[in-house]
Amino acid sequence: MRHNYEKARERMVREQLMPRGITDPRVLAAMNTVPRHLFVEDAFEAQAYGDHPLPIGEGQTISQPYIVALMTQALNLKGHEKVLEIGTGSGYQAAVLAQLCDKVYTVERLKSLHIGARKLFDQLQYFNILCRIDDGTLGWQEHSPYDAIMVTAAGPKVPEPLLTQLADPGVMVIPIGMERWSQELVLITKEQGQTSERVIEQVRFVSLIGNHGWQP
Repeated sequence: MRHNYEKARERMVREQLMPRGITDPRVLAAMNTVPRHLFVEDAFEAQAYGDHPLPIGEGQTISQPYIVALMTQALNLKGHEKVLEIGTGSGYQAAVLAQLCDKVYTVERLKSLHIGARKLFDQLQYFNILCRIDDGTLGWQEHSPYDAIMVTAAGPKVPEPLLTQLADPGVMVIPIGMERWSQELVLITKEQGQTSERVIEQVRFVSLIGNHGWQP
């Protein structure tokens, strides 16, 4: 059965995102453009635009569309920024970010996910995405500072290297929680050497594994 993915994307934007307060026209356009069905396993392709996360292998998930849009909107990207993403996963979030900023640097600790995402970026010609395999809690020092940082896995606290690599002024969105099954999505703003935090929403993410996160 052939699916009309273009219509499914439009419906996702209209029914899942706009009613929940996703108002940034650039974010809505990006969500309406990126072919989410290519970033999920074949068995789940028909469910790609549903209002829920999906498994992508290795015990990881692709976040529900609303959470992707919410985190993206929180960064308030204008187009010139250099963005660091921690947790490439299947690559969907990086692809959305790539529509909205100058360059995306994304770090994934699992080799199989990194390879799959890299192939998709090449296939879809996202030439402004650079990716590497590493412990994401260490960031990517070489290209810092970053105007914005997005972390797509939850740790017990904000990894110190990420705060150091965040530009001033800069913003970071990250799920934080001492419980592995429930966290708060936090927006961190750095300005004139000071950082402030604001809770956006209660969320549930896979664990951020690494030196400055949870242990495997």
